[in-house]
Amino acid sequence: MSALPPGPHGVLAARLLALAFLRNRLVPLQQLAERYGDVAFFTIRGHPFALLNHPDHVRDVLVTRHRMFHKGVGLERARVLLGNGLLTSEDAHHQRQRRLLQPAFHRDRVAGYAATMVEFAERYVSHWREGETRDISHEMAKLTLAIAGKTLFDTDVEDRADVIGSAVTQALSAFDIALMPYGERLVNWPIPQARRFRHAKARLDEIVYQMIADRRTAGAGAGRALSGPPAGDVTGRDVLSMLIAARDEDDGRGMTDEEVRDEVMTLLLAGHETTANALTWTWYLLSQHPDARARVQAEVRQVCDGRVPSLTDLPCLTYTRAVLSESMRLFPPAYLVGRRALEEYHVPGTDYVLPPRTVIFVSQYLLHKDARFWDAATEFRPERWLESDPSRHRFAYFPFGAGPRICIGEQFAWMEGVLVLATIAARWRFDLVPGQRIAVQPTITLRAKYGMRMRVSPS
Repeated sequence: MSALPPGPHGVLAARLLALAFLRNRLVPLQQLAERYGDVAFFTIRGHPFALLNHPDHVRDVLVTRHRMFHKGVGLERARVLLGNGLLTSEDAHHQRQRRLLQPAFHRDRVAGYAATMVEFAERYVSHWREGETRDISHEMAKLTLAIAGKTLFDTDVEDRADVIGSAVTQALSAFDIALMPYGERLVNWPIPQARRFRHAKARLDEIVYQMIADRRTAGAGAGRALSGPPAGDVTGRDVLSMLIAARDEDDGRGMTDEEVRDEVMTLLLAGHETTANALTWTWYLLSQHPDARARVQAEVRQVCDGRVPSLTDLPCLTYTRAVLSESMRLFPPAYLVGRRALEEYHVPGTDYVLPPRTVIFVSQYLLHKDARFWDAATEFRPERWLESDPSRHRFAYFPFGAGPRICIGEQFAWMEGVLVLATIAARWRFDLVPGQRIAVQPTITLRAKYGMRMRVSPS
């Protein structure tokens, strides 16, 4: 006989849970997992939610039965910032956009971005000085934004990095208002948090629409069918040109400025925000583990022998990649995946049945540190990634998601993360400034709540 899973019930419990989610959504998720185990059910304002906390559940929701689900409430509300882009769109529109963008992230094309990533990283840190203090979270955001602008859109955004970065920070900080009950209405109310959000979004829109206008004026080349070229076609057009030049193979219609804007905004934010956070937490962990930091520096010296890293060095930077892998295990930039059930959902391996429209959460932050699937689960041990572990559940680690909607830029992010780490580690090391507060800030991504002030020293 089927039944609802266990969980907190009653009006008071629902209100307390709603408040806890607004303060820091990771805390109530951890508490639910600790108290109720792998499956927990709760309601907030009459809306059903469930936390599924086992790798088998990740596989079932994101891979095996992915067609039973749409995006969860977080990404539904993210449309107020991102529009109807690749991250937030559904069904036929999502398939159309992903098919269009896929050639830009083909492995051969991504490989062509390597030199730009290294060049920007080398140039960016070349003016740093020994003994100065820098907010590494801010610095990594500016660097990855510049890399994303150049590689994906062939646009120099370095001169606007501070403006864009400030607007992104304001938009994400104020985004919680969109997650409140009736948040899609609250963002238009005359209240301070909503005004800050609208102002930040307007600044981002102004920059992105200007990029589109400049490219249309310059000419994006002849249109092509949305079915796109074969996977091996790696001609040199950037993503923005591809979007503007695209024509629907059925009716010949091109994309409107708003449609292009939604994809550019999504890729611009997703293409730098998550990588910046991954790098920030990696530098933090290395500052707390000097032996690992020294090993990264030694590997870079041995592999690169005094020159800047290159694409051909990637297979040899095994420990550097292991450090990044371990950082994203402990501090996954994408820490929570939400899916909304389109119909009744039977949780595999249980007698529990979730009603239609239940929002289901699976959390990288929880499963990446679950002692059932990891030895020394809360410890920083990059060595665990140097050899394959056949006993590890495939879906106990999913920093980029899984299934058909896995992050389209996964290989881009891995390459950028390793090359930027190696490039900077060859010149500098960072020591955490004592006395500052270090805490996670789970907005759309897992940010460092108070920044990350570090002292710069030669490596």
